[in-house]
Amino acid sequence: MTIIIDGKKIAADLRNKLKNEIIELKNTYGDVPGLAVVQVGYVAASSVYVKAKTKNALEVGIKVIDHHLEDSTTQNQLLDLIKTLNDQNNVNGILIQLPLPKHMNEQIILDSINPSKDADGFHPSNVGKLSIADHNDENLLIPCTPYGCLLMLRGLNIELMGKNAVVVGRSNIVGKPMAQLLLKESCTVTIAHSKTKNLPEVCSNADIIIAAVGKPEMIKGNWIKKGAVVIDVGINRIDIKNNGESKTVLVGDVNYKEAVKKAFAISPVPGGVGPMTIACLLRNTMIAYKNSNL
Repeated sequence: MTIIIDGKKIAADLRNKLKNEIIELKNTYGDVPGLAVVQVGYVAASSVYVKAKTKNALEVGIKVIDHHLEDSTTQNQLLDLIKTLNDQNNVNGILIQLPLPKHMNEQIILDSINPSKDADGFHPSNVGKLSIADHNDENLLIPCTPYGCLLMLRGLNIELMGKNAVVVGRSNIVGKPMAQLLLKESCTVTIAHSKTKNLPEVCSNADIIIAAVGKPEMIKGNWIKKGAVVIDVGINRIDIKNNGESKTVLVGDVNYKEAVKKAFAISPVPGGVGPMTIACLLRNTMIAYKNSNL
């Protein structure tokens, strides 16, 4: 029977662990980690994500310093705010909610964050450390979604060493760091994408598939080897007809109904990777606090 990977439960376990650590910190040092959350503008989806991240942070005991800026905020004004946050002792992690308004250069903004406070793990210094660091280095600030995927794989208690892993997607946020993490687990890693020739054949040889290409249900059931593990990072909204009425549903990058019949284990959408991403953001904030204070 196929294992449905419960991202909500794994994330809850990680949050509980962090909550207990923060209680100990407060009892011992009278202090807790601080996370600055910066949102520019009023994109509805961004507001939903910020609300969820803030709620989870507060629940584990992290202090949240909220900055919600107008769409008209200039790039230099945002850079000035980040410089201030970089210098604030009560701010251990800085999160810039993406996307930013079109008049801002996201890479310039992300690069301006102090690498030691980079809660998302996107700064080039942290990306470089991930590439060269020791396998067991638990002090790294790692991009949240890939690390969440790795925790889901580890939770299956299967041998990862030597497995043939295919990452479908080459983004800086998921695909590339995911490949680095799998290499550290001694997997044999292929990075594929929407332009890969014979993509179904590439996927059919995989023991592990990480789907992060951003195309709804692109990966079909007949692309998946019997007994493979499938982690679906995709979150896509599509319109469907139900009893003659149109409604919007969330689907992943994998055709779940087909894949669940062949996979050894699979993560659902929603309820899979999403909760893990937020939990790993909180993990990074805790690590940033420890690295600078303990």
